[in-house]
Amino acid sequence: MEIPGIIKNDPYLQPYTEKINYRIRRFTDIRSELYEKSEGSGRAYEYYGEHRLGNSIVIREWAPNASAIFLICDHNNWRKSEELAFRRLGSYGDWEIIVPEAILKHGSLYRLLVEWSGGQGERIPAYARRVVQDPQTYIFSTQVWFPKEEYRFKYKSEDAAGGRLFIYEAHIGMAVEEGGVGTFSGFREHVLPRIISSGFNTIQLMALMEHPFYGSFGYQVSSFFALSSRYGTPEEFKQLVDECHKNNIRVIMDLVHSHAVKNEVEGISKQDGSDFLYFHEGGRGDHPAWDSRCFNYGKPGVRNFLLSNCAWWIEEYNIDGYRFDGVTSMLYNDHGLGVSFDHYDKYFDENVDEDAVLYLALANDLIHRIKPEAITIAEDMSGLPGIAAPLKDGGCGFDYRLTMGIPDYWIKLLKEVSDENWNVSEIWNVMNNRRFSEKHIAYCESHDQALVGDKTLIFRLIDADMYSGMSIGSGSVRVERGIALIKIINLLTMSAAGDGYLNFMGNEFGHPEWIDFPREGNGWSYHYARRQWSLADNKELRYSRLLRFSSDMLKYCAGSLNAQYSRLIMSNNSDQILAWERGGLIFVINLNSKRSFTDYGIEAPAGKWVLVLNSDSEIYDGHGRIPDGLEISSVTDEKGVSRITPYIPSRTAQVFKKAD
Repeated sequence: MEIPGIIKNDPYLQPYTEKINYRIRRFTDIRSELYEKSEGSGRAYEYYGEHRLGNSIVIREWAPNASAIFLICDHNNWRKSEELAFRRLGSYGDWEIIVPEAILKHGSLYRLLVEWSGGQGERIPAYARRVVQDPQTYIFSTQVWFPKEEYRFKYKSEDAAGGRLFIYEAHIGMAVEEGGVGTFSGFREHVLPRIISSGFNTIQLMALMEHPFYGSFGYQVSSFFALSSRYGTPEEFKQLVDECHKNNIRVIMDLVHSHAVKNEVEGISKQDGSDFLYFHEGGRGDHPAWDSRCFNYGKPGVRNFLLSNCAWWIEEYNIDGYRFDGVTSMLYNDHGLGVSFDHYDKYFDENVDEDAVLYLALANDLIHRIKPEAITIAEDMSGLPGIAAPLKDGGCGFDYRLTMGIPDYWIKLLKEVSDENWNVSEIWNVMNNRRFSEKHIAYCESHDQALVGDKTLIFRLIDADMYSGMSIGSGSVRVERGIALIKIINLLTMSAAGDGYLNFMGNEFGHPEWIDFPREGNGWSYHYARRQWSLADNKELRYSRLLRFSSDMLKYCAGSLNAQYSRLIMSNNSDQILAWERGGLIFVINLNSKRSFTDYGIEAPAGKWVLVLNSDSEIYDGHGRIPDGLEISSVTDEKGVSRITPYIPSRTAQVFKKAD
């Protein structure tokens, strides 16, 4: 029996060789079968949904349980009419209607009236490409979208490929400072330049797929092929993507294939009257924690729908890849709720949804077939071995996995342990507790940690003093401590915990307060569903200096991630000193709250070393105890070991680079 690559990288997987080989065989067989069938090759959207047909529009829908389907639209005052009845095609459950342009044209609104044995209901087509909400009635409808002048991309996404990922997680709607919902055009004009100047090379956009409830952050999807109309038009989004590529910025998006909203009119739940067209039957079809529907990944029609969705966003909008949301929920029949993944058996037992494992492998295969340079990232907290390993080696084929344990660790540490008692060896071990055969995106906080009911790391450190002590020169001890530690936490995470780095919009400058979308409980206010960019622009506030530190951290330390490993040089728990080397850079951190040190010798290759990043610099709101641009020469001892001996002030981080 052939030994899969993931077992060669991790011998503890050897007892599961048979199951891993089964996954490889099944993937190979199903992939061959899919690509022999045109409807299964990831292009189902070319058949279903609405398409131009001369001077008419043809609409097709998959609805096996339907007994009749009618088009209702603004042209016929939303009334059922036999003239606008669909005809059934064959036995698979496809329905079709051809509508003249006099009835449906660009901008027209329509829905489906689906009838089945014992009932009927209005529906949005599953492959709808644009869905809009009436501002008075709040009812969603499909909008025909065939503009006379389609946007033509001017820049190739390949120009933005290459190098390590520095990801800026962003939400278009809340990227405005004033109350309201932001737009694609506003983001392109006002936010994109900030991202470029901050040094990020990838934007991860949330909530792009249409969702009826704005406050769901886009994780309760209703129309999988429709770009959310609340931010603007498809052409405006394409222009944003093009502008990103012009500036060598990749664009990836949150892809929610882990579940779907329960809504029946707006969503695809009970699309043809049955409970199980796209989802599991019975209780398995309902997510117990998210109040949503769970896809049946073993059903060919569902796989075709989801695989086509993977292809659609790349081919229609020229995006560069996906962060797959809720992968843990997909992988396990119990959705991983309350499970401690403390034994390898849990990755291969009967609780694993093998159909989901197969689907994720097929999705990654398809995405990289369409766009080889595409990026796929798995949000999996279970630690499934091989999820970011090549398909041929028995993996799921993701390019990266998220280091989801890192944010939890920082929160736990801040909540439970005084920083005077932080154990630097433990911190180092946590930062490096990952499978080095798989690539990881490190982050110390994302949007999850900024939601109402939680706190960002800087808010945990500074708390109420953020409202009174963020002016430069203010004497708040709590603020000084918080700013010193947040810089160290970010640098440690970025440089030691992964192969790429993610930051949520605004956290790069320590955005205060939380995120709370408009809802009944807050009077439908947008006050906390926004980003206060003016804080970072105000040179009299500490936020501006935190922003500069974040930008310079990426600028001067990006090269460190070109090396797969960090080499630990020193870990002294009593003094709280930590030093390591990665990618030719030497990092030195002192977490001690009181003591500074002059007598530490940090092992380094012989020669001159330049201080390229110093968290204690006054330009980063530090105390200026070390001169910027300091050069120090190594000293070789009697044993031939070369060392540098920098001054290491309390609560500081320093990064050294060998002089040319």
